[in-house]
Amino acid sequence: MRRIAIVTDDPGWHGKQLCRAFAERSCVADYISLTACRIHATGGLPIRIPGFEQNLPDAVFVRGVPGGSLEEVVFYLDVLHALKILGVPVYNDGRAVERSVDKAMTSFLLQNAGIATPKTWVLRDRDEALAIAENELAAGHYLISKPLFGSQGEGIRRIEKSTDLFWLTSSHGIYYLQRFIECDGEGYSDKRVFVINGKAIAAMRRRGVSWLNNVARGASCETIELSEAVSELAVKAVAALDMDYAGVDIIKQRDGTLSVIEVNSVPAWKGLQSVCGVNIADCLVEDLIGRHMNRVLA
Repeated sequence: MRRIAIVTDDPGWHGKQLCRAFAERSCVADYISLTACRIHATGGLPIRIPGFEQNLPDAVFVRGVPGGSLEEVVFYLDVLHALKILGVPVYNDGRAVERSVDKAMTSFLLQNAGIATPKTWVLRDRDEALAIAENELAAGHYLISKPLFGSQGEGIRRIEKSTDLFWLTSSHGIYYLQRFIECDGEGYSDKRVFVINGKAIAAMRRRGVSWLNNVARGASCETIELSEAVSELAVKAVAALDMDYAGVDIIKQRDGTLSVIEVNSVPAWKGLQSVCGVNIADCLVEDLIGRHMNRVLA
C-alpha cells in the first residue's frame, strides 16, 4: 500500500478530507510537520521524516508551510526541494510554494506574463515608498500595504489619506505597495477560482464585510457560474507560476476588466466546496496519483 505524507501543522477539516480521498484510492496518509524533518548528509536516507524512517513517502501533499525566521522558512523549502530531487512527487513543490508565498515574485511573474494585475511597487527605501504613496493618493487612488509574506489578510492595511502614511510600515525592511482595486457592483467582493492541472474546476464569489474578502475574515461564500473569461484568466495565472493547483483571486473592476490579485499555492477550500458542489479533495488526490505517482511507477 502506498504511503503519502501530508505536510501540515493543522490537519483539521482539510486533512481529514485528504486522508479519506487517499484511503479510497488504497493509499495511507500521515500528517507530518516540516519542523520535525531533518537533512542528514551522512549516509542512509538524506531526509529524515518521523514515521518514514525506513523509506521515503511515495508522495508528499503540501497543505501548509510553517512561518518563522528566514532561515527556518528556507530550511522547510530545502526539505521540499530535496524530496523532489530524490524522486518523490511533491504537490505543490517547493518552487511553486516559493513563487506564491513571496508576493513580490508573484506580482512580477503575473506582470511578466502579461496577466492583468494591480500596479505594484516593491522597494527598500522608505522615503521613496512614501513618495509613491503620496503620488497615488494625489491621483485619487487608495493603496494597499502588505507584508511580503503572509496570508488570510494578516498585516494588510489600506491607505486612504495622507495621515494614514504615519502607519506605513515595512515587512522586515521591504515595502510592498499595491493599488487598491474598486470592484464592480455593490460592496466588496472578488472571485476565488480553484485550478487543478490547468483546468478551473470550481469558483465562488467572496463577499467581504469590509474591503478584505478573506473567508477567514468573515467573508461569505456565494455560488457563481464560472465564465470562460474568468476561467481562462485563472488558468493563465497558475501557468505563469507553474503550479499543480492553486486558488486564484480575481476582481472585476468597475470598468468591467478582470484583474488577478492573488495566487495561493496552499489554498483552503472548505468555503468553496460548501457552495460549488465539487469534492475538491477527490479532484486533488486524483490528479496527484494519476499524473505524478502513476508516472513514477511507470
